[in-house]
Amino acid sequence: MTQSIPVTNLDGDFKTRARHALDDAQLRNNFRTAMDGLMHKREQAFSDPQEREDLRDLGNRIRARALSQLPDLLDQLEQRLTANGVRVHWAETTEEANEIVHRLIEAQEGRQVVKGKSMVSEEMELNDYLAERDIECLESDLGEYTVQLDHEKPSHIIMPAIHKNARQVARLFQEKLGGELSDDIHELVGTGRQILRQKFMEADVGVSGVNFAVAETGTLVLVENEGNGRMSTTVPPVHIAVTGIEKVVANLRDVVPLLSLLTRSALGQPITTYINMISGPRKDDERDGPREVHLVLLDNGRSRAFSDAQLRQTLNCIRCGACMNHCPVYTRVGGHTYGEVYPGPIGKILTPHLVGLDRVPDHPSASSLCGACGDVCPVKIPIPELLQRLREENVRHPEDSEAAVAGAGSRYSNREQLIWRGWQWLNTHPRIYRLFLWGVTRLRRLQPARLRPWTDYRSAPTPAARSLHEQARNHMRSKS
Repeated sequence: MTQSIPVTNLDGDFKTRARHALDDAQLRNNFRTAMDGLMHKREQAFSDPQEREDLRDLGNRIRARALSQLPDLLDQLEQRLTANGVRVHWAETTEEANEIVHRLIEAQEGRQVVKGKSMVSEEMELNDYLAERDIECLESDLGEYTVQLDHEKPSHIIMPAIHKNARQVARLFQEKLGGELSDDIHELVGTGRQILRQKFMEADVGVSGVNFAVAETGTLVLVENEGNGRMSTTVPPVHIAVTGIEKVVANLRDVVPLLSLLTRSALGQPITTYINMISGPRKDDERDGPREVHLVLLDNGRSRAFSDAQLRQTLNCIRCGACMNHCPVYTRVGGHTYGEVYPGPIGKILTPHLVGLDRVPDHPSASSLCGACGDVCPVKIPIPELLQRLREENVRHPEDSEAAVAGAGSRYSNREQLIWRGWQWLNTHPRIYRLFLWGVTRLRRLQPARLRPWTDYRSAPTPAARSLHEQARNHMRSKS
């Protein structure tokens, strides 16, 4: 059996990491098995095509309406949360968000943090930030806990350890936690729960993400299956929620169809085991819950995406992961190949706004544009169209003031621009174009056998002996 290579430890760019992933037979088998199962479950969950498309249309309208009112809804959310006793903090960058969280922990003289699943905290690299300040931040989601033990990053936004099979997890648990080797899923879950249960009781602060923030009521909605989210948000005396500014929705009525789309698209479930709705800290007459609740709202490039009418659609995402599960590229190379927090199709259109297109110049092109991601997106984000738009942004002149993405122009080439201008000139001068075709067909045997990088995986294209126009003319002459 081929040993799995931890792609997160590999150097190089996207292409280098992709080659290593493609050489890892175990990794590819793990993803293929997992993705096949998830696609089948989603298909069963949406057994009525008409109901599915009606619900997708509704989800798209709800998210589009929320984004069209984003500034007002964020103001309303802050007002309602403040009235409910929740303290709201604004962060433009991940550095500011980390500083806010650290300051809140320091105010409690905290040294132990337990964290529920949160992609925004991964975006912030919160665990590393706190570790550098001698604060333990333990993941309580079993998948997140597994990759944390192995010093890896999540490879999927819903199932962080999906790149590992049960046997690999068992070996990791034996190595890090001791005990007997067992790849029984129930025993592995029991081992994780036994360790985490004590950590919940010892934690000074609990950190969580937010799936939806309801402006009308000041409610933070968090969905999960393991109960760790509820433990993280209720057992510690302080709860800090972190989320992106795009997660706001107008009212609780809007949450219902979005929840149905999220759970069925992500795991094929009609609903998750736990739906947490948090509207404030513990009241005087309540027996449990945190004394303090804080919400950190992170921008980190989202406002720039919001300012462009087309790219704004990226912010519709409800983080279900369906686009990854159906992507032929992601399924073969895995999440670590992307080198960033958000992998797969959604990562390719979201990450450039968060870190700059110059840091991930290969992402928009790492797609076959088959359209599967757009077809399954529960809120109908036109991912293929946005990938094409980012490809255009990638080759803009670096000094173009109309660039909509930070780092635009990372693939700009004077040589390429010159080639395209020459091609345009050739195609707008008929006589020269005919002469060019005549030369290409007559001198076709002089073409080199290798044309890198095209011939790395394909045979070199060979021009025909006669052009189509020439063949058509000869055919007409023979008929007359």
